Amino acid sequence: MGLAQYAVVAVRNEWGVLHDGDIKGTYATKESAFESAAAAASLAIRQGHEVHLSVPGHDRGRVDSGPP
Repeated sequence: MGLAQYAVVAVRNEWGVLHDGDIKGTYATKESAFESAAAAASLAIRQGHEVHLSVPGHDRGRVDSGPP
């Protein structure tokens, strides 16, 4: 099977999930974007794909209430 890649990314004042070159949905928090990406990744695993999931860390000690 193929490779399924998911990345939580900043989208203006929200967060999105980048998959196959497109932003799939927007979310108010990084955590909710991660939960969506994890659900999609779980399905991809069941289908036999290799999965990569990335989420950015904190920026200089700031608590993430939204993207930079």
